[in-house]
Amino acid sequence: MPVASDSVQAQPLLVAPFRQTGIDVLLAHSYCLQYDAKQQQRMRPYPPLALLYAASLLRSAGYTVALFDSTFSDPRIDFPDALRKHRPRFLAIFEDSFNFVIKMCLTRMRETALRMAEAAVEAGATVIAAGPDVSDYPEHYLGRGVTYALLGEAELALRELLDVLAGRSTQSVSDIPGVCVMEEGGAISGRHRRLPERQPDRFPFPAWDLVDIESYRSAWIQARGHFSLNLATSRGCPYRCNWCAKPIWGHQYAVRSPANVADEMALVKHNVRPEHIWFADDIFGLRPSWVEEFAHEVVARDAVIPFTIQSRVDRMTEAAVLALQRAGCAEAWLGAESGSQAILDAMEKGTSVGDIPVACQRLKAAGIRVGLFLQFGYPGETLEDIMATVEMVRECLPDQIGVSVSYPLPGTPFHERVQALMGPQSHWAHSGDLAMMFSGPYGSAFYRKLHDLIHEDLALRHKIVAGEGAALLPSLDRLNRGWFDLGQMEVVHRNERPTQLAVVCDGSRALSQAGAGRM
Repeated sequence: MPVASDSVQAQPLLVAPFRQTGIDVLLAHSYCLQYDAKQQQRMRPYPPLALLYAASLLRSAGYTVALFDSTFSDPRIDFPDALRKHRPRFLAIFEDSFNFVIKMCLTRMRETALRMAEAAVEAGATVIAAGPDVSDYPEHYLGRGVTYALLGEAELALRELLDVLAGRSTQSVSDIPGVCVMEEGGAISGRHRRLPERQPDRFPFPAWDLVDIESYRSAWIQARGHFSLNLATSRGCPYRCNWCAKPIWGHQYAVRSPANVADEMALVKHNVRPEHIWFADDIFGLRPSWVEEFAHEVVARDAVIPFTIQSRVDRMTEAAVLALQRAGCAEAWLGAESGSQAILDAMEKGTSVGDIPVACQRLKAAGIRVGLFLQFGYPGETLEDIMATVEMVRECLPDQIGVSVSYPLPGTPFHERVQALMGPQSHWAHSGDLAMMFSGPYGSAFYRKLHDLIHEDLALRHKIVAGEGAALLPSLDRLNRGWFDLGQMEVVHRNERPTQLAVVCDGSRALSQAGAGRM
């Protein structure tokens, strides 16, 4: 799929008005794979899970629903066709809050969403929008085609709003938690986010029949040799890492019952037939006892499907890892972030460096592959901190790593602390951008080189362990030259006055120094 140019992408979506004789609601999202070069290269696409939950809930309330899935589509062409085909009374642009890429609020997504909204209005539909970016910045949507913005968890708010707009309820729109509107004169009212549902078992299973599953299956098999599907056992995360965005669920955490999840796995195994499951939870299995019960329920239903999770290093207890093994866990991605305790503490991560190798060893002993998330560029990070992370990766030898730079996501304490120092770029254009958006310890070119080197270093060490030996000497020489070049770059790309976060008297962290450095 070619990546669309900005000049082409900026063209408006045009569709002629239609009579309101079609469906009640067209659900859509704005994430388009062809606009994200990194994810297009990775080719691990997942259906928009949040939309499918919303669709099931609306169906259960008696609404007629259709889905516009832009993952493999070109919204400039396909979305007007969807409007003409379905003639919806309402368009709900409902971004997939279970997809980690969506939290980045990529600029192209917002632009696409607004063009979709304007096209729907021209066609006679009322537009509702929900998602992380909408929750953070409703003012960028209201008045630009969007009439109602849903802040926070949006499924129930969407149903209640539709009940009012469709004349099923006499409730006032202003009384619906999470609904935000623009008043006459441009003032925005209703900025309070809706609190999440504490009993997520009440949500019907996602409406998988609305998705072109075969498109996803084909993309996966062609790129990876197997088909993976996404599910979620929980919503939210109770931890308070100061860089982590929580625009939908805040610090709330709500988990489905193990039996409910196992029932869905059994249904999906029979009806959709994936070879693998990606659990999209921010943190899977907060309590080891839940994981143990989950393993029991899955085995009892013959619902075992190899799966991947995200979790924390301090959640990988012996009991939890053994239960994951029984349930069919094939891979666990852990938020290691850094090999420096000083950086972990500055991030308010709540873990210790010593937890990382212990978790890796337990998972490997259970036959579970390990992935580590790493983050570079946090304020105060030194070259010694960076190399401590490199050495941690070499010691733990995870199967994979995911590397990023500190990204000030809207709504986070980290964003609040560096916002005044950010340049004109407030969002990445695509998920592989790796641009430093504040005056970090080093410039963007340094971190991009580090990103490539640490991946190359890990891959080479795996080959050494596999016994490839002498054949690797040219690669070792190239790697050593790469690390030497990075050392030379360190001097050139070191910011003279980087952002620093200092601990103040109440124990919190505040901006203490900033300056314009080379970016």
